[in-house]
Amino acid sequence: MTQQKGIARQKIVIAHRGASGYLPEHTLAAKAMAYAQGADYLEQDLVMTQDGQLVVLHDLFLDDVSDVAERFPNIQRENGRHYVIDLTLEQLLTLHMTERVDAHGTPRFPNRFPPKQSYFTANTFNQEIELLQGLNCSTGGLVGLYPEIKSPEFHHEHGLDLASAMLDALKVYGYVGRDSGAIVQSFDATELQRVKHELMPERGLDLPLTQLLSGAEPSQLGLAEIATYANNIGVSLAMLFGNNSQSVSVEPTDVVKQAHEHGLAVHVYTLRADQLPTPFTDLDDLHQFVFERMGVDGVFSDFPDRSVRFLNR
Repeated sequence: MTQQKGIARQKIVIAHRGASGYLPEHTLAAKAMAYAQGADYLEQDLVMTQDGQLVVLHDLFLDDVSDVAERFPNIQRENGRHYVIDLTLEQLLTLHMTERVDAHGTPRFPNRFPPKQSYFTANTFNQEIELLQGLNCSTGGLVGLYPEIKSPEFHHEHGLDLASAMLDALKVYGYVGRDSGAIVQSFDATELQRVKHELMPERGLDLPLTQLLSGAEPSQLGLAEIATYANNIGVSLAMLFGNNSQSVSVEPTDVVKQAHEHGLAVHVYTLRADQLPTPFTDLDDLHQFVFERMGVDGVFSDFPDRSVRFLNR
């Protein structure tokens, strides 16, 4: 790799769960591929095991991405789910991770990596950090981390402090300041404010924060309040289109403009070549809309190579 990525580029590409358009999400293979494809940041959704270990998985439960029902049928809860928090790390790492499927075993994205093919495992947050730092060392890259605090209230109810554990790990690995290569995100505003005003000062950290949002009208976002503790907002594609996205001439919302007026960068989720919103029929048309027409500052992409290629045209 000759390009120094990450902090150096003005508009960023965040590999959404890795190169998840090509390999099972959040596996180390998917993260290595995303790195090689030129992503600026690799995303980590963080949850915790029964013994308090940070692992990189999108959901609180494992049914859609692993063989947990076959391996550990006795931990199934009344709702039919098998939760990460009911397994120790040692047990979790024995699972076979696979492409995401629905309740009937049908792939969510039929043309992606075939479910139950090859062999993949889950990984810890520490393992992923060490992979990323090793690749930064061997390639001269500047690729960053973009961890998400998943369902903090759920973890608190189970006696676990996910945010504190995450920040402790980041500090150990040298992610301490604004330019150290880590951005922390969460949908939970209360927990993100706790990170900003309590947990980071206690640890001498000053990391940029992203408040994730979904479904709200721009006037209801409370951007002035968000700007008091966060540096960025993460918005869904739907929040860019307004209430009617059935026409090519649909007028975009002013959410990006409003955010920029409050000093907030905007990172939009999720760009998928195989799940394009109406009226787009090509991923580059969507790229053009979000980057050029809307002026977003970054995208979460399942296909980071294609998003990078668009920006590097």
